[in-house]
Amino acid sequence: MPLETAIIVACAYFIAAFVKGATGLGFSTSALPVMTIGLGLKSAMPLVIIPSIVSNVIVMVQAGHFRETVRRFWPMFVATIPGLIVGLIILDRVNGLVAGAVLGLVLILYGVITLARPAIYIPDRLANRIAPFSGFLTGLVNGMTGSQVMPILPFFLSLRLDPKRFVQGVNISFTLSSLIMAVGLSRIGLMTWHSALISLAGLIPVFLGVKAGSFVRARLEAETFRKLVLVMLILFGIILIGKALLA
Repeated sequence: MPLETAIIVACAYFIAAFVKGATGLGFSTSALPVMTIGLGLKSAMPLVIIPSIVSNVIVMVQAGHFRETVRRFWPMFVATIPGLIVGLIILDRVNGLVAGAVLGLVLILYGVITLARPAIYIPDRLANRIAPFSGFLTGLVNGMTGSQVMPILPFFLSLRLDPKRFVQGVNISFTLSSLIMAVGLSRIGLMTWHSALISLAGLIPVFLGVKAGSFVRARLEAETFRKLVLVMLILFGIILIGKALLA
């Protein structure tokens, strides 16, 4: 790997882990924009799989309520799988810049929705009906872009779950998606032993980033920092869309 590429990857790992440690935002959502701008989406996607799984599992163990969450939302988690497969098929056939622009749009929507925090509430009966559709769409977007947050994050926010159950539900979806993505990306030739080794090496800046982020979180107003990160993700989204339009 060229030195400049290694620097981009290491910086993306550290920044994403720092953001996760300081704000709790998803690792892949923060790492992919930096890597995509420097490497392209198709090259970046396999590099975030292993660090994402490791960071998600740590959070899942801490959150608790695993079996309860699986029993309640298993139709949604299962529906994520065919969505991922369709998304990966689309990714394999479209131009990388187009896929990057879709990622940019997802980041903008995610940032705007999270900043706005709309007071939407979905009753449990209705939520049970639409949960599989949310899972399928989340898988579809994930397969096409590598981003795991849309539309599952707004869906879980609308249920008004307590923080631990919210975090557990989101991270179960993230972890399942990452495992399926690893298999799917290897099948279409994007996930290789080379990219896996880079991901393993990336656990070092990930560990340092999480520690640094946790240190900052203890000393900085978390909500202010969180808003700055969301604005940054929106700007990354605009850059990715602009890159596709100007190509």
